[in-house]
Amino acid sequence: MQEPGTRYRGYRSFDYLEPHTDYRVFDLAPEIGRVPAYDLGLDEEQTRRVTEILGREHVISLHEHPKILTTDPSLLKEYNGTGRNAFGFEGIARSGMTAFFDNFMNGTNTVTSEHGWKWNDVVFDLGLRFADVAQQDHVVLARTVADLEKAKAEGRIAMVAGLEAATMIENELDRLDVLYGLGVRQMGIAYSMANQLGSGLAEERDGGLTAFGGRAVERMNKLGIAIDISHSSDRTSRDVIEKSSVPVFITHAGARTVWPTNRMKPDDVIVACAERGGVIGIEAAPHTTLSPEHPEHSLESVMDHFQYCVDLVGIDHVAFGPDTNFGDHVGLHDSFTGHLTIASAHGHVEHPRVPYVAGVENPAENFTNIVGWLVKNGWSDEDISKAIGLNILRVLKEVW
Repeated sequence: MQEPGTRYRGYRSFDYLEPHTDYRVFDLAPEIGRVPAYDLGLDEEQTRRVTEILGREHVISLHEHPKILTTDPSLLKEYNGTGRNAFGFEGIARSGMTAFFDNFMNGTNTVTSEHGWKWNDVVFDLGLRFADVAQQDHVVLARTVADLEKAKAEGRIAMVAGLEAATMIENELDRLDVLYGLGVRQMGIAYSMANQLGSGLAEERDGGLTAFGGRAVERMNKLGIAIDISHSSDRTSRDVIEKSSVPVFITHAGARTVWPTNRMKPDDVIVACAERGGVIGIEAAPHTTLSPEHPEHSLESVMDHFQYCVDLVGIDHVAFGPDTNFGDHVGLHDSFTGHLTIASAHGHVEHPRVPYVAGVENPAENFTNIVGWLVKNGWSDEDISKAIGLNILRVLKEVW
């Protein structure tokens, strides 16, 4: 504990509180070294170039969950149910990122119901995370592009608060204003299952964007909340792209042409998003962005989706949203065995099962390996800078 009268400025969640008294303590996964380091086989010059790029450029993850999971996956529901999840400050500090979109898991049944967290749960979750971040020095909440640029200039890391879905607003548009006021700057439309705004990707009948959903898109545009369609159905995705007056994000997905599951996006949605100025962030959560060439999920299969999307829409419209956390992500998925939204990600396409996605397993290693892969495969500094940050910044300057 800190000395009386001093304020904690450390690197571990809740150290300003008293464990077992102020909060329940769980055995948590290590942030560093949980899995073997990924060896790209870079030579000395390539390693130097990776270091220079990470030190010089804006490095932004469009979608992460940088919380620390329990060592025992069977305790995850109980851990999530406390509402107080530890944040991987140490891992983030070593990540090379200058900013990341922290997406709160309000779209699944992690706490209350099959239809997502309720309003009070979301506000509680946001408040606890913001309090934790405010008690240390190197991660700062960003609400504007100027905040992102200031954080980079000061050697800090900017956190952008996002929500996987807008389910919790129910049919009250003004709740979007409240969330914006609290600090939320990015929001999904639906998380796989339908809500008041539109259909999710797991629905058998795709109803598209509702009339209320259209009004919500307009309100988010007016407020300056970036819109995500990663978990929305195909028709809803197209409707949102058409309805929005500013570009939208596909923060974490891949190409369905490369791997045929609903979790991936069809070419026409990716193209429509890009034609309106938007960006797709390439996903890396276990057993999602697979490819015929690399069906055993790894950095290589993730980059197959990256290459395909660049060939499809150009380097200006592709980025990365690895969608990782600290701990056993496969165990997290398994803890929701039989859950509709998890099953939809796999689409029942046969594939080898992996214990983790080698090379993009957690936020601490993702961008070092992504940039290393791009350097090793001959990408220019200009194109790398676009893919790892500048494309996202360009969209945010239009949206925020």
